[in-house]
Amino acid sequence: MPANPSETELMLRGYGLTTAELFYRMPDYRHVLNSFVWQEYDLAPDHPKLFEFIEFWQDEIEGPLHSVRFTHRKMISPGEWRNVTGEFHYH
Repeated sequence: MPANPSETELMLRGYGLTTAELFYRMPDYRHVLNSFVWQEYDLAPDHPKLFEFIEFWQDEIEGPLHSVRFTHRKMISPGEWRNVTGEFHYH
């Protein structure tokens, strides 16, 4: 895969858009919950990029995670895409 593949290339390889809402406790006020929204193209059902981000959060961010809610949607699949080089309209 190229170093920076386009969104279309990712979608054709089976990636879908994963959106996660992370709820975390404020470092100085543990009784206060805050949220952070993260979005990235990822592969279901394993979601390697999402879990990589959660591990990063746990290692590097002071606010401990309370919970994570996420959704995943495939935008297109290889069978739904076709390259059109021209179009002909007849009235």
